[in-house]
Amino acid sequence: LESDGHLRVFQWRPTEARWVVVKDLLSPDSYWSNCFYPTVCGRYGICSANEQCGCPQWDGGGSNYFVQIDGRNPSLGCKEATPVTCQSPYNHSLLRLAAVSYFTYDQVSPDISTVDEDGCRNACAKNCSCKASFFRYRGNTSDGLCYLTSEVFSLKNNRDEVTHYNSTAFIKVQVPVTNSTNPSSNSKGSGTAKGVILGSSLGALFLLLLIIGSCILIARKRTMSKRDMAAEDEEVDLEHVSGMPRRFSLEELRSATDGFCKKLGQGGFGSVYEGEIGGKTVAVKRLDGAGQGRKEFLAEVQTIGKIHHVNLVKLIGYCAEKSCRLLVYEFMPNGSLDRWIFSGDQEASLDWQIRCKIILGVAKGLSYLHEECSQRIAHLDIKPQNILLDDRFEAKVSDFGLAKLIDRDQSHVVTRMRGTPGYLAPEWLSSMITEKVDIYSFGVVILEIICGRRNLDRSQPQEDMLLVALLKSKAENGELLGLVDESIKDTYCYSAEEAMKMMQIASWCLQDQNKRPSMSMVVKALEGTIDVESNLDVIPPPLSLVKCNGPDASSSTPLLPSVLSGPR
Repeated sequence: LESDGHLRVFQWRPTEARWVVVKDLLSPDSYWSNCFYPTVCGRYGICSANEQCGCPQWDGGGSNYFVQIDGRNPSLGCKEATPVTCQSPYNHSLLRLAAVSYFTYDQVSPDISTVDEDGCRNACAKNCSCKASFFRYRGNTSDGLCYLTSEVFSLKNNRDEVTHYNSTAFIKVQVPVTNSTNPSSNSKGSGTAKGVILGSSLGALFLLLLIIGSCILIARKRTMSKRDMAAEDEEVDLEHVSGMPRRFSLEELRSATDGFCKKLGQGGFGSVYEGEIGGKTVAVKRLDGAGQGRKEFLAEVQTIGKIHHVNLVKLIGYCAEKSCRLLVYEFMPNGSLDRWIFSGDQEASLDWQIRCKIILGVAKGLSYLHEECSQRIAHLDIKPQNILLDDRFEAKVSDFGLAKLIDRDQSHVVTRMRGTPGYLAPEWLSSMITEKVDIYSFGVVILEIICGRRNLDRSQPQEDMLLVALLKSKAENGELLGLVDESIKDTYCYSAEEAMKMMQIASWCLQDQNKRPSMSMVVKALEGTIDVESNLDVIPPPLSLVKCNGPDASSSTPLLPSVLSGPR
Protein backbone atom coordinates (compact mmCIF):
# COMPACT_ATOMS: atom_id res chain seq x y z
CA LEU A 1 0.00 0.00 0.00
CA GLU A 2 1.71 3.18 -1.18
CA SER A 3 1.38 6.72 0.15
CA ASP A 4 -0.95 7.77 -2.68
CA GLY A 5 -3.55 5.15 -1.68
CA HIS A 6 -2.82 2.66 -4.47
CA LEU A 7 -2.50 -1.01 -3.52
CA ARG A 8 -0.04 -2.22 -6.15
CA VAL A 9 1.44 -5.66 -6.78
CA PHE A 10 5.14 -5.59 -7.70
CA GLN A 11 7.14 -8.35 -9.38
CA TRP A 12 10.91 -8.74 -9.39
CA ARG A 13 12.42 -9.14 -12.86
CA PRO A 14 15.94 -10.57 -12.54
CA THR A 15 16.82 -9.84 -16.16
CA GLU A 16 16.14 -6.13 -15.58
CA ALA A 17 17.27 -6.14 -11.92
CA ARG A 18 14.26 -4.09 -10.82
CA TRP A 19 10.72 -4.28 -9.42
CA VAL A 20 7.86 -3.51 -11.81
CA VAL A 21 4.15 -2.89 -11.22
CA VAL A 22 2.02 -5.77 -12.51
CA LYS A 23 -1.39 -4.88 -11.05
CA ASP A 24 -3.29 -2.13 -9.24
CA LEU A 25 -5.72 -3.95 -6.92
CA LEU A 26 -7.81 -0.92 -6.00
CA SER A 27 -8.66 0.24 -9.51
CA PRO A 28 -11.08 3.17 -9.21
CA ASP A 29 -14.43 3.43 -10.90
CA SER A 30 -14.02 4.46 -14.52
CA TYR A 31 -15.90 7.70 -14.11
CA TRP A 32 -13.72 8.96 -11.24
CA SER A 33 -10.40 7.52 -12.35
CA ASN A 34 -7.58 8.55 -10.00
CA CYS A 35 -9.78 11.10 -8.17
CA PHE A 36 -11.09 8.07 -6.27
CA TYR A 37 -7.93 7.92 -4.16
CA PRO A 38 -7.90 9.89 -0.88
CA THR A 39 -4.46 11.48 -1.36
CA VAL A 40 -4.33 11.99 -5.14
CA CYS A 41 -4.22 15.78 -4.69
CA GLY A 42 -2.82 15.89 -1.14
CA ARG A 43 -4.57 17.47 1.84
CA TYR A 44 -7.32 19.97 0.95
CA GLY A 45 -6.55 19.55 -2.80
CA ILE A 46 -9.53 19.32 -5.16
CA CYS A 47 -9.31 16.74 -7.98
CA SER A 48 -11.23 17.98 -11.04
CA ALA A 49 -13.07 15.93 -13.66
CA ASN A 50 -9.91 15.82 -15.81
CA GLU A 51 -7.74 14.72 -12.85
CA GLN A 52 -6.05 18.06 -12.21
CA CYS A 53 -5.41 19.42 -8.72
CA GLY A 54 -6.25 22.83 -7.28
CA CYS A 55 -6.90 24.52 -3.94
CA PRO A 56 -10.36 25.42 -2.53
CA GLN A 57 -11.47 28.93 -3.51
CA TRP A 58 -14.24 30.91 -1.82
CA ASP A 59 -17.05 31.74 -4.28
CA GLY A 60 -17.63 35.03 -2.48
CA GLY A 61 -14.16 36.37 -3.26
CA GLY A 62 -11.91 37.98 -0.69
CA SER A 63 -9.16 36.16 1.17
CA ASN A 64 -7.52 33.00 -0.12
CA TYR A 65 -7.60 30.65 2.84
CA PHE A 66 -5.49 27.95 1.13
CA VAL A 67 -2.22 28.04 -0.79
CA GLN A 68 -0.43 25.31 -2.72
CA ILE A 69 2.45 23.61 -0.93
CA ASP A 70 4.44 23.54 -4.18
CA GLY A 71 3.18 25.52 -7.18
CA ARG A 72 5.18 23.31 -9.53
CA ASN A 73 3.63 20.12 -8.16
CA PRO A 74 -0.07 20.69 -7.29
CA SER A 75 -0.58 17.03 -6.31
CA LEU A 76 1.30 17.69 -3.06
CA GLY A 77 -1.84 19.44 -1.84
CA CYS A 78 -2.68 22.72 -0.14
CA LYS A 79 -2.08 24.20 3.28
CA GLU A 80 -4.13 26.59 5.38
CA ALA A 81 -3.00 30.20 5.12
CA THR A 82 -3.94 30.51 8.82
CA PRO A 83 -4.08 27.20 10.75
CA VAL A 84 -7.42 26.41 12.42
CA THR A 85 -7.14 26.50 16.22
CA CYS A 86 -9.65 25.78 18.98
CA GLN A 87 -8.14 28.69 20.95
CA SER A 88 -10.10 31.15 18.77
CA PRO A 89 -13.41 29.42 17.88
CA TYR A 90 -15.17 32.75 17.32
CA ASN A 91 -12.88 33.37 14.36
CA HIS A 92 -13.86 30.14 12.59
CA SER A 93 -15.73 30.27 9.30
CA LEU A 94 -16.97 27.60 6.89
CA LEU A 95 -16.22 27.85 3.15
CA ARG A 96 -19.11 26.57 1.05
CA LEU A 97 -17.89 24.62 -2.03
CA ALA A 98 -20.65 23.61 -4.43
CA ALA A 99 -20.38 20.35 -6.41
CA VAL A 100 -17.54 19.00 -4.24
CA SER A 101 -17.65 15.51 -2.68
CA TYR A 102 -15.43 13.23 -0.57
CA PHE A 103 -14.12 9.70 -0.97
CA THR A 104 -15.78 8.47 2.26
CA TYR A 105 -19.30 8.52 0.74
CA ASP A 106 -19.00 4.92 -0.36
CA GLN A 107 -16.87 3.79 2.58
CA VAL A 108 -18.65 4.85 5.81
CA SER A 109 -22.15 5.56 7.07
CA PRO A 110 -23.24 9.20 7.37
CA ASP A 111 -22.83 10.89 10.75
CA ILE A 112 -26.26 12.52 10.47
CA SER A 113 -29.21 11.28 8.39
CA THR A 114 -32.28 13.24 7.25
CA VAL A 115 -30.79 16.70 7.70
CA ASP A 116 -30.88 19.92 5.68
CA GLU A 117 -27.87 21.82 4.38
CA ASP A 118 -27.79 24.35 7.24
CA GLY A 119 -28.02 21.57 9.82
CA CYS A 120 -25.03 19.80 8.31
CA ARG A 121 -23.05 23.04 8.23
CA ASN A 122 -23.89 23.95 11.82
CA ALA A 123 -22.99 20.45 13.07
CA CYS A 124 -19.39 21.08 12.03
CA ALA A 125 -19.39 24.71 13.16
CA LYS A 126 -20.33 23.68 16.72
CA ASN A 127 -17.71 20.92 16.92
CA CYS A 128 -14.18 22.29 17.33
CA SER A 129 -12.50 19.03 16.23
CA CYS A 130 -14.51 18.96 12.98
CA LYS A 131 -12.47 20.22 10.02
CA ALA A 132 -15.13 19.79 7.31
CA SER A 133 -18.68 18.58 6.69
CA PHE A 134 -20.09 17.16 3.45
CA PHE A 135 -23.77 17.35 2.54
CA ARG A 136 -25.03 14.76 0.05
CA TYR A 137 -28.55 15.01 -1.35
CA ARG A 138 -30.72 14.27 -4.38
CA GLY A 139 -32.26 17.53 -5.54
CA ASN A 140 -33.95 18.44 -2.23
CA THR A 141 -31.59 20.37 0.07
CA SER A 142 -33.93 19.87 3.04
CA ASP A 143 -33.39 16.10 3.10
CA GLY A 144 -29.86 14.72 2.83
CA LEU A 145 -26.95 12.95 4.50
CA CYS A 146 -24.17 14.65 6.47
CA TYR A 147 -20.58 13.42 6.83
CA LEU A 148 -18.20 15.01 9.37
CA THR A 149 -14.43 14.61 9.38
CA SER A 150 -11.56 15.73 11.61
CA GLU A 151 -8.98 15.17 8.84
CA VAL A 152 -9.33 16.54 5.30
CA PHE A 153 -7.64 14.59 2.54
CA SER A 154 -8.23 15.05 -1.20
CA LEU A 155 -11.61 16.39 -2.35
CA LYS A 156 -13.13 15.80 -5.77
CA ASN A 157 -15.49 17.63 -8.11
CA ASN A 158 -18.89 15.93 -8.12
CA ARG A 159 -20.45 15.16 -11.52
CA ASP A 160 -24.12 14.76 -10.71
CA GLU A 161 -24.88 13.34 -14.16
CA VAL A 162 -22.61 10.40 -13.28
CA THR A 163 -23.06 9.98 -9.50
CA HIS A 164 -26.81 10.82 -9.60
CA TYR A 165 -26.59 12.89 -6.44
CA ASN A 166 -25.56 16.43 -5.47
CA SER A 167 -22.87 17.28 -2.96
CA THR A 168 -21.76 20.41 -1.11
CA ALA A 169 -18.64 20.72 1.06
CA PHE A 170 -18.12 23.05 4.04
CA ILE A 171 -14.42 23.52 4.88
CA LYS A 172 -13.54 25.12 8.24
CA VAL A 173 -11.04 27.99 8.03
CA GLN A 174 -9.51 30.42 10.51
CA VAL A 175 -10.28 34.06 9.77
CA PRO A 176 -7.06 36.02 10.42
CA VAL A 177 -7.29 38.78 13.04
CA THR A 178 -5.10 41.89 13.03
CA ASN A 179 -4.09 42.75 16.58
CA SER A 180 -3.37 46.37 17.40
CA THR A 181 -0.57 47.11 19.83
CA ASN A 182 -1.44 49.30 22.81
CA PRO A 183 1.70 50.67 24.53
CA SER A 184 1.59 50.54 28.32
CA SER A 185 4.05 50.82 31.12
CA ASN A 186 5.32 47.40 32.22
CA SER A 187 7.86 48.50 34.76
CA LYS A 188 6.95 49.81 38.17
CA GLY A 189 10.15 51.82 38.26
CA SER A 190 9.55 53.74 35.01
CA GLY A 191 9.04 57.42 35.43
CA THR A 192 6.22 59.53 34.08
CA ALA A 193 8.53 61.33 31.64
CA LYS A 194 9.67 58.06 30.06
CA GLY A 195 6.05 56.99 29.61
CA VAL A 196 5.14 60.29 27.95
CA ILE A 197 8.13 60.08 25.57
CA LEU A 198 7.41 56.45 24.68
CA GLY A 199 3.72 57.15 24.08
CA SER A 200 4.46 60.21 21.95
CA SER A 201 6.99 58.30 19.84
CA LEU A 202 4.64 55.43 19.20
CA GLY A 203 1.80 57.81 18.39
CA ALA A 204 3.94 59.70 15.89
CA LEU A 205 5.09 56.44 14.32
CA PHE A 206 1.49 55.22 14.04
CA LEU A 207 0.43 58.52 12.42
CA LEU A 208 3.32 58.28 9.93
CA LEU A 209 2.40 54.72 8.98
CA LEU A 210 -1.24 55.76 8.61
CA ILE A 211 -0.28 58.56 6.20
CA ILE A 212 2.01 56.27 4.17
CA GLY A 213 -0.69 53.56 4.03
CA SER A 214 -3.30 56.07 2.87
CA CYS A 215 -1.02 57.29 0.07
CA ILE A 216 -0.34 53.74 -1.10
CA LEU A 217 -4.06 52.90 -1.03
CA ILE A 218 -4.97 56.00 -3.08
CA ALA A 219 -2.22 55.24 -5.60
CA ARG A 220 -3.41 51.65 -6.00
CA LYS A 221 -7.01 52.72 -6.50
CA ARG A 222 -5.92 55.14 -9.22
CA THR A 223 -3.85 52.45 -10.92
CA MET A 224 -6.72 49.94 -10.78
CA SER A 225 -9.11 52.54 -12.12
CA LYS A 226 -6.80 53.20 -15.07
CA ARG A 227 -6.50 49.48 -15.75
CA ASP A 228 -10.28 49.04 -15.66
CA MET A 229 -10.70 51.94 -18.05
CA ALA A 230 -8.07 50.49 -20.37
CA ALA A 231 -9.79 47.08 -20.27
CA GLU A 232 -13.15 48.65 -21.03
CA ASP A 233 -11.61 50.56 -23.95
CA GLU A 234 -10.12 47.30 -25.21
CA GLU A 235 -13.51 45.58 -25.06
CA VAL A 236 -15.14 48.48 -26.92
CA ASP A 237 -12.42 48.23 -29.59
CA LEU A 238 -13.08 44.50 -29.97
CA GLU A 239 -16.75 45.15 -30.68
CA HIS A 240 -15.73 47.08 -33.80
CA VAL A 241 -13.34 44.42 -35.14
CA SER A 242 -14.68 42.84 -38.33
CA GLY A 243 -15.89 39.25 -37.91
CA MET A 244 -15.91 39.32 -34.11
CA PRO A 245 -18.70 37.41 -32.36
CA ARG A 246 -21.42 39.26 -30.48
CA ARG A 247 -20.77 40.46 -26.95
CA PHE A 248 -23.54 39.62 -24.46
CA SER A 249 -24.20 41.00 -21.01
CA LEU A 250 -24.34 38.61 -18.07
CA GLU A 251 -28.00 39.46 -17.56
CA GLU A 252 -28.79 38.56 -21.20
CA LEU A 253 -27.21 35.12 -20.80
CA ARG A 254 -28.85 34.55 -17.42
CA SER A 255 -32.20 35.24 -19.06
CA ALA A 256 -31.36 33.11 -22.14
CA THR A 257 -30.55 30.10 -19.94
CA ASP A 258 -33.45 30.67 -17.51
CA GLY A 259 -31.00 31.28 -14.69
CA PHE A 260 -28.49 28.60 -15.79
CA CYS A 261 -30.95 25.87 -14.85
CA LYS A 262 -30.57 23.26 -17.64
CA LYS A 263 -27.08 21.84 -17.34
CA LEU A 264 -25.82 19.91 -20.37
CA GLY A 265 -22.49 18.83 -18.90
CA GLN A 266 -19.32 19.82 -17.10
CA GLY A 267 -15.67 19.79 -18.15
CA GLY A 268 -12.29 20.86 -16.87
CA PHE A 269 -13.01 24.57 -17.50
CA GLY A 270 -16.57 24.98 -16.33
CA SER A 271 -20.20 23.99 -16.93
CA VAL A 272 -22.30 24.07 -20.13
CA TYR A 273 -25.96 25.12 -20.09
CA GLU A 274 -28.70 25.03 -22.71
CA GLY A 275 -30.22 28.37 -23.66
CA GLU A 276 -32.21 30.15 -26.32
CA ILE A 277 -31.26 33.36 -28.14
CA GLY A 278 -33.43 34.81 -30.89
CA GLY A 279 -35.50 31.61 -31.09
CA LYS A 280 -32.36 29.52 -31.66
CA THR A 281 -31.03 26.94 -29.19
CA VAL A 282 -27.47 27.64 -28.02
CA ALA A 283 -24.93 26.18 -25.59
CA VAL A 284 -23.57 28.60 -22.97
CA LYS A 285 -20.28 27.65 -21.36
CA ARG A 286 -19.61 29.30 -18.00
CA LEU A 287 -15.86 29.20 -17.35
CA ASP A 288 -14.36 28.98 -13.88
CA GLY A 289 -11.76 31.54 -15.08
CA ALA A 290 -8.95 30.28 -12.82
CA GLY A 291 -5.58 31.64 -13.87
CA GLN A 292 -6.71 33.87 -16.72
CA GLY A 293 -7.22 37.60 -16.89
CA ARG A 294 -9.55 39.66 -19.02
CA LYS A 295 -6.91 40.52 -21.61
CA GLU A 296 -6.01 36.87 -22.31
CA PHE A 297 -9.68 35.87 -22.45
CA LEU A 298 -10.48 38.60 -24.99
CA ALA A 299 -7.46 37.61 -27.07
CA GLU A 300 -8.81 34.04 -27.05
CA VAL A 301 -12.23 35.21 -28.22
CA GLN A 302 -10.71 37.37 -30.95
CA THR A 303 -8.67 34.44 -32.28
CA ILE A 304 -11.30 31.69 -32.15
CA GLY A 305 -14.10 34.06 -33.16
CA LYS A 306 -12.45 34.68 -36.54
CA ILE A 307 -12.04 31.06 -37.62
CA HIS A 308 -14.91 29.35 -39.43
CA HIS A 309 -15.07 25.77 -40.67
CA VAL A 310 -17.85 23.22 -41.00
CA ASN A 311 -15.98 20.86 -38.67
CA LEU A 312 -15.33 23.42 -35.90
CA VAL A 313 -18.01 24.44 -33.39
CA LYS A 314 -19.09 28.01 -34.16
CA LEU A 315 -18.54 30.67 -31.47
CA ILE A 316 -21.64 32.88 -31.50
CA GLY A 317 -20.70 35.30 -28.73
CA TYR A 318 -19.09 35.89 -25.37
CA CYS A 319 -19.48 37.72 -22.06
CA ALA A 320 -16.73 39.34 -19.97
CA GLU A 321 -18.11 41.17 -16.95
CA LYS A 322 -15.84 41.57 -13.91
CA SER A 323 -14.80 38.02 -12.97
CA CYS A 324 -17.43 36.31 -15.17
CA ARG A 325 -16.26 34.62 -18.39
CA LEU A 326 -18.86 32.98 -20.66
CA LEU A 327 -18.81 31.65 -24.22
CA VAL A 328 -21.87 31.08 -26.43
CA TYR A 329 -21.65 28.26 -28.99
CA GLU A 330 -24.00 26.71 -31.52
CA PHE A 331 -26.02 23.87 -29.99
CA MET A 332 -25.08 20.28 -30.87
CA PRO A 333 -28.18 18.07 -30.37
CA ASN A 334 -26.29 14.75 -30.45
CA GLY A 335 -23.82 15.76 -27.74
CA SER A 336 -20.25 14.55 -27.56
CA LEU A 337 -18.75 11.54 -29.33
CA ASP A 338 -17.83 9.65 -26.14
CA ARG A 339 -21.49 8.99 -25.26
CA TRP A 340 -21.93 7.15 -28.58
CA ILE A 341 -18.81 4.98 -28.65
CA PHE A 342 -18.31 4.17 -24.95
CA SER A 343 -21.90 3.66 -23.77
CA GLY A 344 -22.08 -0.09 -24.50
CA ASP A 345 -25.69 0.43 -25.61
CA GLN A 346 -26.25 -1.50 -28.87
CA GLU A 347 -29.16 0.77 -29.86
CA ALA A 348 -26.99 3.88 -29.47
CA SER A 349 -24.08 2.34 -31.39
CA LEU A 350 -22.92 4.15 -34.53
CA ASP A 351 -22.69 2.20 -37.78
CA TRP A 352 -19.47 1.92 -39.80
CA GLN A 353 -20.35 4.63 -42.32
CA ILE A 354 -21.07 7.23 -39.64
CA ARG A 355 -17.85 6.40 -37.76
CA CYS A 356 -15.80 6.89 -40.93
CA LYS A 357 -17.65 10.16 -41.56
CA ILE A 358 -16.80 11.40 -38.04
CA ILE A 359 -13.10 10.47 -38.41
CA LEU A 360 -12.85 12.35 -41.71
CA GLY A 361 -14.67 15.39 -40.29
CA VAL A 362 -12.33 15.67 -37.29
CA ALA A 363 -9.33 15.31 -39.63
CA LYS A 364 -10.58 18.17 -41.84
CA GLY A 365 -11.19 20.40 -38.82
CA LEU A 366 -7.66 19.82 -37.51
CA SER A 367 -6.17 20.29 -40.98
CA TYR A 368 -7.83 23.72 -41.12
CA LEU A 369 -6.45 24.71 -37.70
CA HIS A 370 -2.93 23.51 -38.49
CA GLU A 371 -2.50 24.63 -42.09
CA GLU A 372 -5.15 27.11 -43.27
CA CYS A 373 -5.16 29.85 -40.60
CA SER A 374 -2.83 32.86 -40.51
CA GLN A 375 -1.18 31.26 -37.47
CA ARG A 376 -1.03 27.54 -36.83
CA ILE A 377 -3.43 26.61 -34.02
CA ALA A 378 -2.61 23.56 -31.91
CA HIS A 379 -5.74 22.37 -30.11
CA LEU A 380 -3.81 20.31 -27.48
CA ASP A 381 -6.84 18.45 -26.07
CA ILE A 382 -8.22 16.23 -28.84
CA LYS A 383 -10.40 13.49 -27.32
CA PRO A 384 -13.96 12.12 -27.86
CA GLN A 385 -15.37 14.42 -25.16
CA ASN A 386 -14.29 17.45 -27.23
CA ILE A 387 -15.80 16.19 -30.49
CA LEU A 388 -19.45 17.23 -30.79
CA LEU A 389 -22.07 15.87 -33.22
CA ASP A 390 -24.86 17.83 -34.91
CA ASP A 391 -28.25 16.41 -35.93
CA ARG A 392 -26.67 14.77 -39.01
CA PHE A 393 -23.71 13.38 -37.05
CA GLU A 394 -21.29 15.85 -38.62
CA ALA A 395 -18.26 16.04 -36.32
CA LYS A 396 -17.22 19.42 -34.93
CA VAL A 397 -14.08 20.00 -32.85
CA SER A 398 -14.85 22.02 -29.71
CA ASP A 399 -13.30 23.34 -26.47
CA PHE A 400 -10.30 25.48 -27.39
CA GLY A 401 -9.49 26.06 -23.71
CA LEU A 402 -5.93 24.77 -24.09
CA ALA A 403 -5.28 25.97 -27.65
CA LYS A 404 -1.85 27.39 -28.49
CA LEU A 405 -0.97 29.75 -31.35
CA ILE A 406 2.22 28.94 -33.31
CA ASP A 407 3.69 31.45 -35.76
CA ARG A 408 4.46 30.17 -39.26
CA ASP A 409 8.18 30.84 -38.82
CA GLN A 410 8.37 28.89 -35.53
CA SER A 411 9.57 25.30 -35.68
CA HIS A 412 8.12 24.59 -32.22
CA VAL A 413 6.92 26.24 -29.03
CA VAL A 414 7.93 25.67 -25.43
CA THR A 415 4.97 25.37 -23.07
CA ARG A 416 3.98 23.60 -19.88
CA MET A 417 2.31 20.21 -20.11
CA ARG A 418 -1.40 20.43 -20.85
CA GLY A 419 -4.08 18.02 -22.08
CA THR A 420 -5.66 14.75 -20.94
CA PRO A 421 -3.82 11.61 -19.76
CA GLY A 422 -4.02 8.83 -22.36
CA TYR A 423 -3.89 11.25 -25.31
CA LEU A 424 -0.54 12.98 -24.68
CA ALA A 425 2.22 12.52 -27.26
CA PRO A 426 5.64 11.40 -25.91
CA GLU A 427 7.33 14.70 -26.88
CA TRP A 428 5.42 16.49 -24.10
CA LEU A 429 8.21 15.24 -21.85
CA SER A 430 10.53 17.90 -23.34
CA SER A 431 7.83 20.66 -23.28
CA MET A 432 8.95 21.49 -26.86
CA ILE A 433 5.92 20.71 -28.99
CA THR A 434 4.37 21.37 -32.40
CA GLU A 435 0.86 20.90 -33.77
CA LYS A 436 1.81 17.24 -34.31
CA VAL A 437 0.83 16.46 -30.72
CA ASP A 438 -2.75 16.82 -32.01
CA ILE A 439 -2.02 14.21 -34.68
CA TYR A 440 -0.91 11.69 -32.04
CA SER A 441 -4.10 12.36 -30.03
CA PHE A 442 -6.13 11.96 -33.24
CA GLY A 443 -4.53 8.54 -33.77
CA VAL A 444 -5.70 7.48 -30.32
CA VAL A 445 -9.22 8.77 -31.10
CA ILE A 446 -9.34 6.77 -34.37
CA LEU A 447 -8.57 3.60 -32.40
CA GLU A 448 -11.26 4.40 -29.82
CA ILE A 449 -13.87 5.02 -32.55
CA ILE A 450 -13.05 1.81 -34.45
CA CYS A 451 -12.67 -0.39 -31.35
CA GLY A 452 -15.53 1.10 -29.31
CA ARG A 453 -13.48 1.29 -26.09
CA ARG A 454 -11.31 3.76 -24.18
CA ASN A 455 -7.56 3.85 -24.68
CA LEU A 456 -7.12 3.17 -20.96
CA ASP A 457 -9.75 0.67 -19.79
CA ARG A 458 -9.16 -0.54 -16.22
CA SER A 459 -11.94 -3.14 -16.54
CA GLN A 460 -9.77 -5.13 -18.97
CA PRO A 461 -7.05 -7.63 -17.97
CA GLN A 462 -3.65 -6.09 -17.30
CA GLU A 463 -2.24 -7.04 -20.72
CA ASP A 464 -5.28 -5.57 -22.55
CA MET A 465 -5.74 -2.43 -20.42
CA LEU A 466 -3.90 -0.06 -22.82
CA LEU A 467 -5.38 0.02 -26.33
CA VAL A 468 -2.24 1.48 -28.00
CA ALA A 469 -0.12 -1.36 -26.60
CA LEU A 470 -2.78 -3.90 -27.60
CA LEU A 471 -2.66 -2.56 -31.18
CA LYS A 472 1.04 -3.43 -31.34
CA SER A 473 0.61 -7.01 -30.08
CA LYS A 474 -2.40 -7.66 -32.36
CA ALA A 475 -0.47 -6.34 -35.36
CA GLU A 476 2.47 -8.65 -34.61
CA ASN A 477 0.09 -11.65 -34.47
CA GLY A 478 -1.95 -10.61 -37.54
CA GLU A 479 -5.11 -10.18 -35.43
CA LEU A 480 -5.88 -6.48 -35.96
CA LEU A 481 -9.48 -7.09 -37.03
CA GLY A 482 -10.11 -8.67 -33.64
CA LEU A 483 -9.94 -5.16 -32.16
CA VAL A 484 -12.88 -3.86 -34.22
CA ASP A 485 -16.07 -3.16 -32.25
CA GLU A 486 -18.30 -6.23 -32.68
CA SER A 487 -21.42 -4.03 -32.82
CA ILE A 488 -20.42 -2.56 -36.20
CA LYS A 489 -19.22 -5.66 -38.04
CA ASP A 490 -22.76 -6.42 -39.25
CA THR A 491 -23.76 -2.80 -39.94
CA TYR A 492 -24.32 -1.17 -43.31
CA CYS A 493 -21.25 -0.65 -45.49
CA TYR A 494 -18.79 -2.29 -43.04
CA SER A 495 -15.64 -3.43 -44.81
CA ALA A 496 -12.81 -5.41 -43.24
CA GLU A 497 -10.45 -3.88 -45.81
CA GLU A 498 -11.45 -0.34 -44.78
CA ALA A 499 -11.11 -1.28 -41.10
CA MET A 500 -7.50 -2.43 -41.76
CA LYS A 501 -6.85 0.85 -43.57
CA MET A 502 -8.17 2.83 -40.58
CA MET A 503 -5.88 0.86 -38.25
CA GLN A 504 -2.92 1.67 -40.51
CA ILE A 505 -3.78 5.40 -40.54
CA ALA A 506 -4.07 5.35 -36.73
CA SER A 507 -0.65 3.67 -36.51
CA TRP A 508 0.79 6.30 -38.85
CA CYS A 509 -0.50 9.08 -36.61
CA LEU A 510 0.98 7.36 -33.54
CA GLN A 511 4.55 7.30 -34.87
CA ASP A 512 7.43 9.37 -33.50
CA GLN A 513 6.73 13.04 -34.29
CA ASN A 514 9.26 13.13 -37.16
CA LYS A 515 7.46 10.28 -38.94
CA ARG A 516 3.91 11.46 -38.31
CA PRO A 517 2.02 12.79 -41.34
CA SER A 518 0.52 16.28 -41.52
CA MET A 519 -3.25 16.48 -41.07
CA SER A 520 -3.70 17.32 -44.77
CA MET A 521 -1.91 14.05 -45.63
CA VAL A 522 -4.21 12.20 -43.21
CA VAL A 523 -7.25 13.70 -44.95
CA LYS A 524 -5.91 12.56 -48.35
CA ALA A 525 -5.24 9.07 -46.99
CA LEU A 526 -8.79 8.88 -45.59
CA GLU A 527 -10.18 10.01 -48.95
CA GLY A 528 -8.01 7.45 -50.77
CA THR A 529 -5.92 9.86 -52.84
CA ILE A 530 -2.59 8.80 -51.27
CA ASP A 531 -1.32 5.57 -49.69
CA VAL A 532 -0.48 5.13 -46.03
CA GLU A 533 3.22 5.00 -45.13
CA SER A 534 4.18 1.32 -45.04
CA ASN A 535 7.51 1.44 -43.16
CA LEU A 536 6.19 2.19 -39.65
CA ASP A 537 8.16 2.00 -36.39
CA VAL A 538 7.09 0.56 -33.06
CA ILE A 539 4.26 2.69 -31.68
CA PRO A 540 5.22 4.71 -28.55
CA PRO A 541 2.56 4.72 -25.80
CA PRO A 542 1.04 7.99 -24.46
CA LEU A 543 3.37 9.99 -22.22
CA SER A 544 1.31 9.91 -19.01
CA LEU A 545 0.94 6.13 -19.16
CA VAL A 546 4.66 5.60 -19.72
CA LYS A 547 5.39 7.58 -16.56
CA CYS A 548 2.67 6.04 -14.44
CA ASN A 549 3.67 2.45 -15.21
CA GLY A 550 7.42 2.97 -15.02
CA PRO A 551 9.71 1.87 -12.21
CA ASP A 552 9.68 5.29 -10.58
CA ALA A 553 5.98 6.13 -10.75
CA SER A 554 6.06 8.20 -7.59
CA SER A 555 8.32 10.77 -9.26
CA SER A 556 6.07 11.45 -12.24
CA THR A 557 5.10 15.07 -12.74
CA PRO A 558 1.31 15.56 -12.84
CA LEU A 559 -0.42 17.99 -15.17
CA LEU A 560 -0.56 21.55 -13.91
CA PRO A 561 -3.99 23.13 -13.40
CA SER A 562 -5.34 24.09 -16.80
CA VAL A 563 -6.09 27.65 -17.73
CA LEU A 564 -7.94 28.93 -20.75
CA SER A 565 -5.31 29.19 -23.50
CA GLY A 566 -2.44 30.25 -21.19
CA PRO A 567 0.44 32.50 -22.24
CA ARG A 568 0.89 32.97 -25.96
